[in-house]
Amino acid sequence: MAKPLKLFSWNVNGIRAAVKSGFFEEFLAEVQPDVLGLQEIKISNSAREKAEFDFKIYNEYWHPAQKPGYAGTAVFAKVEPLAIGKGFVAPGKTNGNDEEGRVLTLEFEKFFFVNTYFPNARHDLSRLTLKEDFNDRWLQHVKQLEKIKPVVTCGDFNVAHREIDLARPKDNVGNPGFTNEERRWADRFAVAELVDTFRLVHGDQENIYSWWSYKFQARARNIGWRIDYFWVSQSLRKNVKDAFILDTQLGSDHCPVGISLEI
Repeated sequence: MAKPLKLFSWNVNGIRAAVKSGFFEEFLAEVQPDVLGLQEIKISNSAREKAEFDFKIYNEYWHPAQKPGYAGTAVFAKVEPLAIGKGFVAPGKTNGNDEEGRVLTLEFEKFFFVNTYFPNARHDLSRLTLKEDFNDRWLQHVKQLEKIKPVVTCGDFNVAHREIDLARPKDNVGNPGFTNEERRWADRFAVAELVDTFRLVHGDQENIYSWWSYKFQARARNIGWRIDYFWVSQSLRKNVKDAFILDTQLGSDHCPVGISLEI
């Protein structure tokens, strides 16, 4: 039987800064994920070419935002996918309208891999309606893909689903990432038979987070939020052998999250 796949997701908050912080030497070379979804790469294609990154054994698929230095996603994979799609389109189809580079889908033999950087609702909640629309389109995209084969989704969802998913829930009710609207959408993911892999493996384990503010020594004090996830199709539930959050990995205000998938 083949070894389980190691799938990871990481909001690097700028790929250039992450590389300078040891992204290759301290993460890629040590962890060696089979597939890695990156969010908030903050680099254009032209700037990336000038930077001359070399991630060696990986096939690289980049989906930068049209606005320089903003958002964007990428996927590194050891195995070349059958097809890729940018935006809310099936791989191999005409690219969808995704100016902020938020959705990147790769088709592999036995599953789709959907890497997503969900919008932030902003402190004044001015993007909450936009985010709700995005969530709706994202769920439709995933369910359409599921008609073909199972889906593995990952990324920065920019929402703490339950109270145990952030250190200070009472202080954050109504704040971006913990509004009732956003949390209800996370409920809908579960109703749509998507499985939160961390909760599947670890149940109601508390005090495990994937993002910390740079302010007030939040990371050192573990005042964080779990907003980075792997959700998988219900049909893959039994294939998930482990789920992990590498909360000691530095290089961003987020840390990598991942799953071990036997497929």
